[in-house]
Amino acid sequence: MPNAALKRALEPIARTSVTDAVFADLHHQIVTLELPPGTKMSETDVAEIMGVSRQPVRDAFYRLSMLGFLTIRPQRATVVSAISEQAVMQARFIRAAIEAETVRIACERLGEDDLRALEAILARQEGAVTALDAQRFHDLDDQFHREICERAGHGYAWEIIRENKAHMDRVRLLSLTFASPDAFGDHLRVREALRARDPARAMAEMHRHLIRIKSQIRRIRAEHEHYFEGEPCND
Repeated sequence: MPNAALKRALEPIARTSVTDAVFADLHHQIVTLELPPGTKMSETDVAEIMGVSRQPVRDAFYRLSMLGFLTIRPQRATVVSAISEQAVMQARFIRAAIEAETVRIACERLGEDDLRALEAILARQEGAVTALDAQRFHDLDDQFHREICERAGHGYAWEIIRENKAHMDRVRLLSLTFASPDAFGDHLRVREALRARDPARAMAEMHRHLIRIKSQIRRIRAEHEHYFEGEPCND
């Protein structure tokens, strides 16, 4: 029979794993706009649908609220938060700073096998552009950027990016209805700079790619004003 100390150590882990699963599912649904801004939900309804108790849902709600994705209103329905332009621009800044450095290092470290792996991703991404499959394009976009980090020997950098880019992702998914060809062209130019082992060019192309959201957000906001909060950001 497990001793008391072991039971005390293991029981919180079991509860946390359920909370993590609820959090991950809700986080994904919010970021992909399956649960768009303004969606109302309650702990009771989510717990019933997911087949869990209310406690892990309450914990997940709190974590999402701390990240700015849920607005918890006592005695009223919890709602998916509106998109903050400031949070989007902050995420873009962090991502651009990190990825400029990883792509610079990638120019020095990537071999032929690494470049072929990136080109295979781009071939699949081209198919997503042709099929007008925005979600597939987005998934491959993430894979392309993650592979550069990992193959440059800095996979942990992608984890930092992933943790910070979720606010940016909600806008990026909306942009892909019209901007997938531009994003794909950016990826091709990054690939060409990597193959040429030109770090200055690679960094410039990556920066140009990630800064596009600053102009795209104006169009997105005009088309989906009800998704946004506050005034446009001048950053």
